[in-house]
Amino acid sequence: MDDRTIDYRYMTRRKFVEASALGLSAAALLPLLSACGGDDDDDDDAPENTPTASASGSGGSAPEPTDTAAEADPTATAADAAGTEDDDDGDALENPAPESVDVGVYSYAPETGIEREELIVGVQGLPATVDPAAGMGNVGTRVTYTPYDMLIRRDFLNSNEHVPSLALSWERLSDTVLELKLREGVTFHNGDPFTADDVVFTFERLLTSSEDSVLAEAKTYFLTFAGITKIDDFTVQIETTEPDPLIVKRLASWASWIVPKGYIESVGHDEFMTTGMGTGPFKIVSFDPDNELVLERYDGYWGDPVSLQRLVFRVIPEIAARVTALLNDEVQIITNVPPDQVGAINDSSGAEVRSIPLANAHILYYNTHNPVITDKKLRQALNLAIDRQLIIDTIWSGQAVPKHSHQFEEYGPLFNPDRPLLPYDPDGARQLVEESSYDGAVVEYQLAAGYYTNSEQVAQAIVPMWQDVGINAEVRISENFLSGDERMVHTGSNSSILADPDGVLWRAWGAGSSQQVNYWDAPAEFNELGEEARRTLDEEKRYDNYQRMLDIWEEEAPGTVLYDPVEFYGVNTSINWSPYSFYYMDFRAYNLSFEE
Repeated sequence: MDDRTIDYRYMTRRKFVEASALGLSAAALLPLLSACGGDDDDDDDAPENTPTASASGSGGSAPEPTDTAAEADPTATAADAAGTEDDDDGDALENPAPESVDVGVYSYAPETGIEREELIVGVQGLPATVDPAAGMGNVGTRVTYTPYDMLIRRDFLNSNEHVPSLALSWERLSDTVLELKLREGVTFHNGDPFTADDVVFTFERLLTSSEDSVLAEAKTYFLTFAGITKIDDFTVQIETTEPDPLIVKRLASWASWIVPKGYIESVGHDEFMTTGMGTGPFKIVSFDPDNELVLERYDGYWGDPVSLQRLVFRVIPEIAARVTALLNDEVQIITNVPPDQVGAINDSSGAEVRSIPLANAHILYYNTHNPVITDKKLRQALNLAIDRQLIIDTIWSGQAVPKHSHQFEEYGPLFNPDRPLLPYDPDGARQLVEESSYDGAVVEYQLAAGYYTNSEQVAQAIVPMWQDVGINAEVRISENFLSGDERMVHTGSNSSILADPDGVLWRAWGAGSSQQVNYWDAPAEFNELGEEARRTLDEEKRYDNYQRMLDIWEEEAPGTVLYDPVEFYGVNTSINWSPYSFYYMDFRAYNLSFEE
């Protein structure tokens, strides 16, 4: 039998997942898998089927606080961003996914002297707003990174160093006070000068926002801030309630884009949500969230001029249509390319795939208040029943990254490589289902259509795994994310944000997070450890606290991590541009140039 043919009489779980990768529907395959008993004898490459053990260790001595930063040459070193250069052939059905994706290295975009009138990026969706502190999902940060600037920039192409942006330098005056000297001569896109007043306004509008505000999530990034003081027009001081080991990282991360005080006070926040305005190299000229965002080069930009006049983000929801548009040169970059389309793009004459592992975990959120899944033994069973390695091997062609619990390698000394990979243990899952109070009610695996790469195929793979251990599971695909009482098990993602556990484990799951406010009553110990870790400069203490928090998180099971995905972009070969390990798309001069 041809190995691409699915014999429905012997439908093992591995073949089901492979079928999902081929794009066959869950409706057609679920009954077949149930009928064959979910045989998993051929899963030789799954992680060890052992429960995750408690892990501990030492992160070493505390680092010295960041003292100063001076002007840096943003083109000094080569990039470390990853990409792809070749390889597969044929269409999706003949080659469901490439055997491997070669990793190349993209350097900073060389100056070529060539200017383009327009660059169109085909995206699967746009945010509802261009206020950078309100639209912070994947589709939002992708498009707001270019029209706005932060005080400090994380240089993704140079070992993640922190370099000057709107702040020329910064210095710790004490454990709780950071002083920043601001860049002079910068203007917003309407010509208003950038000053310390804009910095104070940017953070005060977040810190004073209410719980039901669209800025409420952004506020959680800066809860250590006690106040922001203007010293003079180009000097500010930020005081924190207690020592904050991450203050520089916070100022170079999500929600820290500087916005114009005068403009927002003049037009109001509602209008700013639809018009936006920053100090970046491109200004927003029109925004239709259902169709496209159009930006034009801002000739008053303080940095190097970009060799592009017009940048367009165009909504093309279907991947097949995005690929076709790329190959026909109707767009020059496309996002969210699934692995099964890599070969077709790389085989074309004018386009290639560039990829990078994301510092972003695909996760499942559990609404622990939902009566169907309120028993943590059932949630633990849901986690143990997922064969993550099989999903990575088949649907992601081995390119996604397995997880040592909910942590990222970019944490450096705060990453624990000795924590076991998340376990796959179907027998243990069956036992937990039996021990739990589960009564056979439907467990919904919920997802928003087309938002995450491969999300539908992964759902089609996981639901039969749950069924195989005695859980009555179904896939529910909606146009938008579900919330409130309707939420049960929902797909999502957690980005590293700060290259520190505070940016994920605390921000997404700690006190005040959406998950704790709405869906999980965390043990007091979890919150106490998190509060302590974000208020000490003792790195060893922080390491120990976060390891214990991971133990609690795995035991309580308010969710689970699946893997770190690889993000694939289709790019016209005439474009010098590098992807980042976040969804940011950076089109500044150091990361964009053109060939003939």
